[in-house]
Amino acid sequence: MKINCPRSECRSHLWSDPKSNPIVRNGFFRRSSDCRRIRRYFCRSCKNYFSTASFRADRYQKKRRINFHLNRLYCSGVSQRRLARVLGVNPKTVVRKIRFLAQQERARHEAFLDSHYKSKPLALIQFDDLETSEHTKCKPLSVTLAVDPLSRKILKFQISSMPAKGHLAQISRQKYCFRRDERPKNWRKFMKELVPYVTPHCVWSSDENPFYRSPLKMYHPNATHRRYKGARGLSTGQGELKKLRFDPLFSLNHTCAMLRANMNRLFRKTWCTTKNQAGLRDHLSLYVSYHNRVLTECFRS
Repeated sequence: MKINCPRSECRSHLWSDPKSNPIVRNGFFRRSSDCRRIRRYFCRSCKNYFSTASFRADRYQKKRRINFHLNRLYCSGVSQRRLARVLGVNPKTVVRKIRFLAQQERARHEAFLDSHYKSKPLALIQFDDLETSEHTKCKPLSVTLAVDPLSRKILKFQISSMPAKGHLAQISRQKYCFRRDERPKNWRKFMKELVPYVTPHCVWSSDENPFYRSPLKMYHPNATHRRYKGARGLSTGQGELKKLRFDPLFSLNHTCAMLRANMNRLFRKTWCTTKNQAGLRDHLSLYVSYHNRVLTECFRS
């Protein structure tokens, strides 16, 4: 494998002759954080040293050894405080790690979508909203999900704030004033982001929410929208699986049940709540990547 200088302004990138490579080996060094033996290089063009670790996103981290375990545990129902206790690190380190890993997984997920669905767009897709809350049930949130019904891969998600309903509506207005409904705007954004990954005549399946039709027809005018009546939820499926002999939205409902079973902030009865939308977005980014790479691959085997 050819090694290039990590500095973009280095003149070695302009060298076309492969026999006169300005990059030469310059021994090894022991990395203090994990005692691994890292190859060092020297660039004869810009007179700078670098190593194989210079190309990694975690090159300046001192606790990179916990990244893999933190990612898997956080997507398996473990809270942030318990992660800090199990891994033996400060809770602030866990938060920083989650933000870093979520950024990496978002880029990884976009590459996954481009490689799997741009060349072979979907002809079937299921979408719906999953409801949760921010700090209190008086401040509900809506998570719009799109799922491939054949492979159960999660394609996209969108988080929107919404006003409280039922007996909490008046209490919410008194304590937190008027709460804006961001769902219509984010539904349009959600449908627009899915355009490259579905065929023009794709069949979209959802429940009987009457507000889905307008944003769907705006960006997918030739698509077919199939709506199915909802049913009472099963207690064994986190309230997401339905009491039906045949559920036409089973792939979507099963995915929502897995979200509630593997993300501690989405448990039906939990004291781990979402404090802000950024934290929920990072958690969902980590889980979506883990769900697509690990959990859904287990179904095939």
